[in-house]
Amino acid sequence: MARRVFFSFHYANDINRSMTVRNSWVVQGKEAAGFVDHSEFEQIKRQGVKAVHNWIDKQLEGTSVTVVLIGTETLNRPYVQYEICKSLQRGNALIGVHISGIKDMRTLRTSPRGNVHTIIGNYNDGTPAYFDVVCDGIYDYIVQNGYYNMGRWIEAAVRTHNK
Repeated sequence: MARRVFFSFHYANDINRSMTVRNSWVVQGKEAAGFVDHSEFEQIKRQGVKAVHNWIDKQLEGTSVTVVLIGTETLNRPYVQYEICKSLQRGNALIGVHISGIKDMRTLRTSPRGNVHTIIGNYNDGTPAYFDVVCDGIYDYIVQNGYYNMGRWIEAAVRTHNK
């Protein structure tokens, strides 16, 4: 079944690595949401936090899965945390995919892995919500052959949510 997937990532640090994942996803005939070119994103950001949140909310419409592309600092980014929290509120399945092993197109270097045991928000009672606790699986794009297995990871997460 074709799924519309929202991809969450740290734009400034990981756009090149994220585009590698996005392009492989789209080449396989699947639909991706959450990608925007730099100038468009900067224009949205200049309108303020509320405008960015509205854009994220619009991008999440029609999605059933959120894939967080985890770079070194991804889970500490406020917009990524917002995307994760909104995805959970929507009932989206949620997986994390380490992309630090993908070489950056400009530098041709990999980066350090991000810590998945990171607080991404708080529950209603104020206790912290950790990414590795709330997500439906964590994978490594390079080590676990994400090009071929991303669809399987997504479907496994969806099954846990009966979507």
